[in-house]
Amino acid sequence: MARTEPGRLRIIGGCWRGRRLPVVVQPGLRPTTDRIRETLFNWLTPSIEGSRVLDCFAGSGALGLEAASRGAGSVTMIERNATVANRLKANVLELGADQVTVHCADVLEWLGRTSLAPVDHCFLDPPFRGGLLVPVLEQLEVGGWLAVGAQVYIEIAKATPLPDLPGHWWWLRDKHAGQVRYALARVGTPNAAGR
Repeated sequence: MARTEPGRLRIIGGCWRGRRLPVVVQPGLRPTTDRIRETLFNWLTPSIEGSRVLDCFAGSGALGLEAASRGAGSVTMIERNATVANRLKANVLELGADQVTVHCADVLEWLGRTSLAPVDHCFLDPPFRGGLLVPVLEQLEVGGWLAVGAQVYIEIAKATPLPDLPGHWWWLRDKHAGQVRYALARVGTPNAAGR
């Protein structure tokens, strides 16, 4: 499988398959690799069409734009860095991706002050050393952001243990590639195992 060159993102499936988009090159910005995205979207294929997606650390847009290309009904992308967020907005316009919205905001602040219908898929690919994963998972839970049956994807450093989940969530999959560990969890009914 071809690899995306620095400063470019290649959409690997769906209606924009093969499209290459510019991305901001900056320290700490790690677009999810083609190989990992292919695996993730193989996992999500049965449920991505028409779904509501929240991409909490959008970065290059690799996950959110891939979801939109594969038929997600709405994709909300959050990115704190203004330069990166502006590039995302330009890419969304270039694609004509009307179902995608980009917000330039701190994820925890945005989740605390915004209200949307619960989402079906949530992507969490935070900076590896930022300490943000657990607080965002907690905010998603207490804020009612996730529909019953929602799937939450996380991407962390390979050596990092998976975080504890609320009692009605459970891990579905856990893999690694290179220095990255990636996993998928499902949200059940509160106060029930849900399995």
